[in-house]
Amino acid sequence: MSAAPRAGGGVARLQIDLEAVAANTRLFADRTGGELMAVVKADGFGHGATAIARTALAHGASRLGVASLAEAFALRAGGVDAPLLSWLNPGDADWGAAQAARVDVAVPSPEHLCAVTRAAPGSRVHLHLDVDMARDGVRAEDWPDVCCCAARAEREGQIRVVGVMGHLGCAGESTHTQAGAAANDVARERFAWALRVAHDAGLRPVDRHLAATAATLTDRRTHHTMSRIGAGLVGIDPSKTTELRPALTLTAPVVTIRSVRVGTAVGYGHTWVAERPTRLALLPLGYADGLPRVASGRAEVLLAGRRCPIVGLISMDMTVVDIGDLAVFPGDLAMVFGPGDAGEPTVRDWAHWADTIEHEIVTRLGPRLNRTVTPPLSRLI
Repeated sequence: MSAAPRAGGGVARLQIDLEAVAANTRLFADRTGGELMAVVKADGFGHGATAIARTALAHGASRLGVASLAEAFALRAGGVDAPLLSWLNPGDADWGAAQAARVDVAVPSPEHLCAVTRAAPGSRVHLHLDVDMARDGVRAEDWPDVCCCAARAEREGQIRVVGVMGHLGCAGESTHTQAGAAANDVARERFAWALRVAHDAGLRPVDRHLAATAATLTDRRTHHTMSRIGAGLVGIDPSKTTELRPALTLTAPVVTIRSVRVGTAVGYGHTWVAERPTRLALLPLGYADGLPRVASGRAEVLLAGRRCPIVGLISMDMTVVDIGDLAVFPGDLAMVFGPGDAGEPTVRDWAHWADTIEHEIVTRLGPRLNRTVTPPLSRLI
């Protein structure tokens, strides 16, 4: 067996693979006949918004999307100049600053429409319909009035309605039903209705977008003029139909190793007790770094070419691994997760162990992790 990798600096490290992001972006660009919006909210799904944005723009994306104006302004401050949409903001957001930064904004309610027209005349807006989630977006019963008001405001030069958007609630679950009908069919038909209503009101939005990652991969009927890809850029497929390339690898060095007797209890609450003499390796990361505590007793890491179980509760700063008789030494690197090429756990594995989704695992990674980006961004743009 080859020597185990050695750690440098004694800290947990998170490596972001921009080649994976580039490959995923190209795959999505090939899947849709329309434009591709790279969604880089939540710091690029925990991968670094600016690097993910620049990589995606260089490999098939033509637009960017974020949730908040703060995220949009951070991209502009980082020198990113591409067309940009922000869709989750309070009614009293700084619409004037958004207009000055050339950020399109979503209108999810009649109140938002009034606020934007008053605060920032001439703003570019995307009318946002709630197609099936009772979450963000204009309610269907308010949609005709919003379209009429938006059309009047557009005629008076107060706004420019450049887009209509929606978001599918069950795109990753094609069999889900709603009142006896396929939920995605209901949502898709509601969006088609919304476009007709907007057209009848006199609006001619050039951007019409409903599909995110899962729908882009599974249902061409949702593509319209643009698809919004966020999780898919970094290798997460909510539909579980397509092999994408995960973009994160998390490693941690072994800090200490100790031999323990039968009956030795580990960690808070003594939730694990050794049933045989064994050896335990300590890793310097825990739930403050993003490891889900609920995965304790289920999760594994890769050490010396073998999956080893995490034992005891994952602590704020520490995780204990049962290494048995493996030839592991202080300084050796444990692969906490990665693309799975060497047999290491993946983000999908961790999501399974924590009974959650991959999105939560990658977006909760903490600031103490030493982040590195490979290859250098300059090679990909």
